[in-house]
Amino acid sequence: MSARKPYRQGTFPPAPDPLPVPVLDSHTHIDITLQEDGDGGPATVAEAVAAARAAGIDRLVQVGCDVESSRWGVEVAAQHPAVVATVALHPNDAPRVPDLDAALREIERLAAHPRVRGIGETGLDYFRTGEGDARKVQHESFRAHIAIAKRYGKTLVVHDRDAHDDILRVLDEEGAPDQVVMHCFSGDETFARECLDRGYLLSFAGTVTFGNAAHLRRAAAVTPLDGLLVETDAPFLTPTPYRGRPNASYLIPVTVRALADVTGHDLDALCAAVSANGDRAFGAWQ
Repeated sequence: MSARKPYRQGTFPPAPDPLPVPVLDSHTHIDITLQEDGDGGPATVAEAVAAARAAGIDRLVQVGCDVESSRWGVEVAAQHPAVVATVALHPNDAPRVPDLDAALREIERLAAHPRVRGIGETGLDYFRTGEGDARKVQHESFRAHIAIAKRYGKTLVVHDRDAHDDILRVLDEEGAPDQVVMHCFSGDETFARECLDRGYLLSFAGTVTFGNAAHLRRAAAVTPLDGLLVETDAPFLTPTPYRGRPNASYLIPVTVRALADVTGHDLDALCAAVSANGDRAFGAWQ
């Protein structure tokens, strides 16, 4: 299990009404969620899967952030049919790896596993990384992950924080894989259109419900049904009205219903589209 510290302490939110059509959580960190100290949360992977299924979430994408969590995710996906994995070095972790080449070789080894359906989360994060060597390492790692995704025919799961222009530039220069998911989409309407023009899927998290996120709601409103995914990024980014409490996959319905309101789509149609997009990005679960 990942050694990352728990994100929030406090009670997990109550379960929402289940969705009428099952969807997936396209990006979750079950390993970190299980470390949360809050009451009411899952204590095992089986409990996390069961709670999600009761809310109409029938598939989970467990996302790797480092070698340890990537290995853990592959093991979990091999044991639980409702879970598939992605593997990667998070852009904030890449500069801290003692031997980047060795870590990337291990990520590539894991990428060959049939339960690994994506390479990510990888990308660029300028929020915590200024100019200098660390940012150069992020770029090197991102380009290496793009190459791995293309070699193994896996979806690329992109972390982009305050780096929109460089994310697109690197993808254009390297040549993007067939499927790209912009995890926790954080741009505005203009950036959304640029991504959609390239055929990327936009995955919206609980941030779309935040009061200061009007730009995300405008971006979601211009995203067609065949370009939408939904995620928790659990245990992070818990949607309103539970912001600040730990997140989990069973809370996806809160964000899905918010997206239905923002986009004007019928809830059933939105769920069906998100489910189909998940199949396109990550393949069959069984």
